[in-house]
Amino acid sequence: MKIDNFILKKEEQAIFRLRELYETYGYTQYKMSKFEEYDLYVRNKSFLISDSVITFTDTNGKLMALKPDVTLSIVKNSKDTPGCVQKLYYDEHVYRISGRSSSYKEITQVGLECLGYLDAYCIGEVLSLAAQSLAEISEDYLLDVSHMGLLSFVVDRIGISPANRQALLQCVAKKDLHDAEELCLSEGISAERASLLSCLEQCNGSPDVALKKLEVLFDDAPWKTTVAEFGEILSLLPVGNVRVDFSVINDMNYYNGIVFQGFVKGIPSDILSGGQYDNLMQRMEKKSGAIGFAIYLDRLEALIEPRADFDVDTLLLYDETVSASRVHEVVRQIAQSGNSVTAQRSVPEKLTWRRLLKLTESGVEALETNA
Repeated sequence: MKIDNFILKKEEQAIFRLRELYETYGYTQYKMSKFEEYDLYVRNKSFLISDSVITFTDTNGKLMALKPDVTLSIVKNSKDTPGCVQKLYYDEHVYRISGRSSSYKEITQVGLECLGYLDAYCIGEVLSLAAQSLAEISEDYLLDVSHMGLLSFVVDRIGISPANRQALLQCVAKKDLHDAEELCLSEGISAERASLLSCLEQCNGSPDVALKKLEVLFDDAPWKTTVAEFGEILSLLPVGNVRVDFSVINDMNYYNGIVFQGFVKGIPSDILSGGQYDNLMQRMEKKSGAIGFAIYLDRLEALIEPRADFDVDTLLLYDETVSASRVHEVVRQIAQSGNSVTAQRSVPEKLTWRRLLKLTESGVEALETNA
């Protein structure tokens, strides 16, 4: 069911369209409580966008938290079913510090998760739905896709020490190859091995060009097979809106395989983030694989346009001489014409309107119009 745009705010419009999209592909809605035991989050703080969690003590003495995340709850309650895939989507409020206000905020988050036996189709479907989700928000979007396995292989081949591994990955995330090479040289790593990161960065770009370069860089098994699978998945995505970018990095303690971020024009940061998190599943004693993404709808605020500086299209004034049925009839007619309307006995203070009408039993009189 399509919802008329004028009724809903941009965030609400997006939620209805996304829910319809996910249900079309067989994803069922996951509902959860506002609360979860704090222990779930404290054990996986680095998986969260923010490690600041609102806590309280329940009546039974347990330390509880207002949920800052949905994925952890889904993983906790998932079941390993050999050969099967569980497809879920969610539309939930999460509670965490907002980047804009630096204070706690209730944030609407929409996303989906695919858990179980993951093959190339399942992974490609999730990436395709991520792309379609961005397209529902803006036609001008970009989906950046990376592969943690291929990146990890390059870092391993360079031979950086465990103490500097995270620092090297941060350099990759910032696309700072100069500092990355300096870090390698400080450990006595040869310039030839250090240059592997530069070779990997040259693989960034459109999928067709990137894959040709990756096939040269990863020409030995089993990584040759991994590149082929990566290419098969990328072939399922829309041409022109997808880019391979190995600076997209998620925590390797949780993520493996494909990771991705989504952007739309007008918003400086990513509004969609996701990837394969088999490592998280294993940490939570699950045997299944998993991939999913979340959309941060609070970041759509930057796209919201003022509604022509009017609170309502039509202010309809009536008095005690007009019957309720008459008011109801006219209000319904105005609303069905595609205009917002409020019926009042007098003009509310500070309310702005596009047109002011006076209703009587015999007719409607236009009193004032604002351009």
